[in-house]
Amino acid sequence: MEIGLILGAGQLAATLRLAAPLTFAALGGVISERSGVVNIALEGIMLMGAFFAVWGTAVTGNAWAGLLIGIAAGVVLTAVHAYAAIHLRSDQIVSGMALNILALGLTSFLNFQLYGFTGTPADLAGLPDVDLGPVRGIPYVGGVIDDQSVLVWLAVALVVGVHLVLFRTVAGMRLRAVGEHPRAADTLGIDVFKMRYAAVLASGVLAAIGGAYLSLEVSHSFTNNITSGRGFIGLAAMIFGNWTPVGAFIAALLFGFGDALTFSLQGTGVPVQLLGTLPYLLTILAVGGLLARTRPPAADGVPYETEGR
Repeated sequence: MEIGLILGAGQLAATLRLAAPLTFAALGGVISERSGVVNIALEGIMLMGAFFAVWGTAVTGNAWAGLLIGIAAGVVLTAVHAYAAIHLRSDQIVSGMALNILALGLTSFLNFQLYGFTGTPADLAGLPDVDLGPVRGIPYVGGVIDDQSVLVWLAVALVVGVHLVLFRTVAGMRLRAVGEHPRAADTLGIDVFKMRYAAVLASGVLAAIGGAYLSLEVSHSFTNNITSGRGFIGLAAMIFGNWTPVGAFIAALLFGFGDALTFSLQGTGVPVQLLGTLPYLLTILAVGGLLARTRPPAADGVPYETEGR
């Protein structure tokens, strides 16, 4: 097997493209769980973002408008999870899985009702690629990073931005305090409930962007269950990265590389069905091998109740 097939510019460019939706989901998971709320619903939120981004783009003729509509739909689903997890203090895993099932059923139903067997419009508007100009002429590097979607670069920028907010600002310190010691944070005057609501809703925005990226930039259409477990892989990347933005991004690149490899190795004699399992196998190996060395926030998944409630 040629090394260029695995580490060529085309393979690494595809890795960046396929890692982007995982990065959005993983960052959403980092923000939510740093506040103490487990957001298993990331998969369903991505589905909502993917479908409504396509629908919004088809209706308005503008991909940016479609993206905003997809984000809004994802945030609506996220708000339900936030209310159930924070206000009703329900089991966050059960709530998230219920919303995943709801999103899968709802998007499949709406897809059939609106587009039937013909599928989504073939002439959907797309988001622009970023032309890096002179970088295009740099051997190898140009082939990897030039003409990537604007959302790929947004994902990279958000990795830096979320890291700085979490670890270099007062707001980030308060968010982490809420996820580690909510009672102590409460006594210091930090509104635990507002911080958790803000974090969960922010995670919904990010996951919805990841879903919209899949439908608008990768598939240029919507198909039932288009996410294919990428929300869960994003959560695995978050765990692999020890609940840090940079670590989660590195893990997303690893999983994106495995996903891209399934396309690069087609035609080499390796069974296609086996290649398709590679990203999920990497997820199992990564989480299973590193789970014992990671430490989630101390209050992760633990509902908070004030003395008066």
